[in-house]
Amino acid sequence: MSQVKVYTIHGEVKMGNFLTKFRKKVRALKPEDALERVYKELGGQHKVKRRAIKILSIEESEPEIEENEGPR
Repeated sequence: MSQVKVYTIHGEVKMGNFLTKFRKKVRALKPEDALERVYKELGGQHKVKRRAIKILSIEESEPEIEENEGPR
């Protein structure tokens, strides 16, 4: 059985003429699933295309989820 992990994803998103940094903590089985979730959340909430999102790093973190930092 697979273990659910918490991944921290750091990146930048271009919204209009501005480049905004963000950090999201996401629960997922694999890093690819966590990345897909970030694309889905940013695209849904901020109407940002995938090509406007630049992922800088994906790292496994502690199992507790904290506040996300980034575009509001």
